Amino acid sequence: MSRIFGAVRQNGYVVRDIHSAMKHWIEVMGVGPWYYMDRVKTDWFCHRGENSAVEMSIALANSGDLQIELIQQRNDAPSLYREFLESGHEGLQHMSYWSHDYQALYDRALGLGYRIGHEGQIGGDKGRFAYFDTQAHPGTVIEISDISGTKGPFFEKVRQAALSWDGTRPIREVGGGR
Repeated sequence: MSRIFGAVRQNGYVVRDIHSAMKHWIEVMGVGPWYYMDRVKTDWFCHRGENSAVEMSIALANSGDLQIELIQQRNDAPSLYREFLESGHEGLQHMSYWSHDYQALYDRALGLGYRIGHEGQIGGDKGRFAYFDTQAHPGTVIEISDISGTKGPFFEKVRQAALSWDGTRPIREVGGGR
């Protein structure tokens, strides 16, 4: 439990091949089902204060109450994901904390001196997320995510699916996909 952000709700892995990563998590780790989004549509995305046209694929599954996120960036747009890969890393990149009072948590973090690495929005004004520039050690980037909009119920759907998953339909495409 972070005294600043609360409980870790998600571990985010930046990978070069999301399909191979899902296969590993399914076959080796026994984690699923995966909710796969081939191309995530962001309302907006900024890297270090500048607009960036990042394109990414995301897959989500749960292991108990912990959500596992796999992210594969699909272009060369500036982002912390790209920086992570270019520094020779692949794997755990961030831990995410979720909030129903996103703006208060965001303002608190900035007031404590945290700096934004990248941030964006998915699915409207209650779909914001921010990654703070805390990547001095791989796997320790801090993300905060607003779950007061549609993201919260979707994350709960992913968690519930994992509770009774029997191994069938290990990958479930969201939003059409490929």
